[in-house]
Amino acid sequence: MKLFSLACSVNGHKVRREILSARSLLEFIREDLGLKGTKEGCGEGECGACMVLVDGLAVNACLMMAVQLHGRDLVTIEGIKGKAGGLHPLQKTFMAEGAVQCGFCTPGLIIASEALLRRKPKATLEDIKLELTGNLCRCTGYEKIISAVAKARGK
Repeated sequence: MKLFSLACSVNGHKVRREILSARSLLEFIREDLGLKGTKEGCGEGECGACMVLVDGLAVNACLMMAVQLHGRDLVTIEGIKGKAGGLHPLQKTFMAEGAVQCGFCTPGLIIASEALLRRKPKATLEDIKLELTGNLCRCTGYEKIISAVAKARGK
């Protein structure tokens, strides 16, 4: 297999690594970087558990090759922080609204919600519902999740 010299930004830090050209972004994040908050659910881009931000856009890390990250900016759930490194407003509202149960889907939901609120700080309930259609939750149900995102608008 061919090696590729990858240079990118990960959660605000410059990273340079030699990686196998056939490595998925999800493998790179979890195995090479040791960032375990990004989960593998379906491995087919259907569940949203592996969602990350690449140049501010939400993408499924299981569907993207790590080499495609070259020269770009990656934010994982570990990079989602509030002021002074504390909890992000989305994390706070997810907790306050009880939008978390087992927590497996939560990183992907937070990432998708962050991508939406960056694009549309005043997103409507319909915007929120549409944005989260790529994220599956088996425990909580979606009412509390949608409520949490709605309460985080403009914070």
